[in-house]
Amino acid sequence: MTPSARISAAIEILADIAERHRPAADSLKDWGLGHRFAGSKDRASIASHVYDALRVRASAAWIMGVETPRAIVLGSLRQMRNLNVDEIAALCTGETHAPYKLTEEEESRLRDTSLENAPDHVRGDYPEWLAEHFAAAFGDQAVAEGRALADRAPVDLRVNRIKGDRDKSIKMLAHLEPEPTPLSPLGLRLKTSADGRGPSLSAEAAYTRGFVEIQDEGSQLASLIAGAKPGMQVLDLCAGGGGKTLALAAEMDNKGQIYATDSDGRRLMPIYARLDRANVRNVQVRAPKGTTDVLADCVKRCDLVLVDAPCTGTGTWRRNPDAKWRTRPGALTQRQSEQDEVLARAEKYVKPGGVLAYVTCSLLRVENEDRIDTFLSAHADFLPLDAAHIARRAGLPELAEHASPHGAGLRLSPRTSGTDGFYIALLLRS
Repeated sequence: MTPSARISAAIEILADIAERHRPAADSLKDWGLGHRFAGSKDRASIASHVYDALRVRASAAWIMGVETPRAIVLGSLRQMRNLNVDEIAALCTGETHAPYKLTEEEESRLRDTSLENAPDHVRGDYPEWLAEHFAAAFGDQAVAEGRALADRAPVDLRVNRIKGDRDKSIKMLAHLEPEPTPLSPLGLRLKTSADGRGPSLSAEAAYTRGFVEIQDEGSQLASLIAGAKPGMQVLDLCAGGGGKTLALAAEMDNKGQIYATDSDGRRLMPIYARLDRANVRNVQVRAPKGTTDVLADCVKRCDLVLVDAPCTGTGTWRRNPDAKWRTRPGALTQRQSEQDEVLARAEKYVKPGGVLAYVTCSLLRVENEDRIDTFLSAHADFLPLDAAHIARRAGLPELAEHASPHGAGLRLSPRTSGTDGFYIALLLRS
């Protein structure tokens, strides 16, 4: 396929996403099944165009003056690819499978329209209904934080200490030119192509043999900050596919016990293969069994209870740019209720002197500091650890500079730490 044909395909897919209100991945998959002539490089390039358009949907529409699939894709070529109007016009010839020629209005807007007088949510490329929440979380940095969340994410790996150290993994992946991550002592960052695509890891021995796992540096830091140690009794209450479970197990050197569970047993299914590949031996998977209390033996026995709480995922917009436009106010309200419920459930498993670790991949105060404040007001036997103590406790004192300005805990974000957005708070039971 020609570059122009790929842009036409991206416009078609974006129209399907808008018309059918479906995730981008589903529309991309269906398009690929219906256009089998497109090779893997074509499909990857088209996906990159689609996700770039979704990253900057608001600012692209502002530039073009209309919010149509064509306008958003054309605007994204300027916003994300830094193409000038002549370069964009050269791709829009109307010939064969190319988009039709630029109109005079489109040329004018691509050449002259500025974001200088645009509202903050447009300049920051986040939904208008979230503007007050971004202002509450970031103040005068709301636009900058939004722009950072609209960038492409790097490909980060976590070295599995059970199988080897970072130097060994660097040697195994030398042909991919991995670089140590700036903050996590276990992280490796891989280079991406000009359009944001990372290397395929499915055939890499370091990955298939469990020496490394795909995990954003921020998620790695959250796992390290939780403070799991060999010999502990640990409960991962919202384990999902097991990313943080594996990280905790490695910190415990397979000693002690981790109980991994989730309210939805289907989310636990990937964990079994991942545990085996990583050579993790100290995890008991406690899948839900109807009305049976599968954690009855854990009450007031755990040194650490990790709550990787359900949230809106605002911190992961770099990786899931369509999610920011699909989330609605009702979902935010629902997530807050779920967060309060899971915190109330988690506390009964924390023993005196134990720690409850609350983690989200959200950057909204109402899902983070506000939830901790609500919990603490009802549980006088829990005290929040301050940011400096949390950072020193994890052996990462430099993280103290990421203390939340709104209350307990640490905040990480693409703008401030170069990671996905995360909130981490530790609560000590007296």
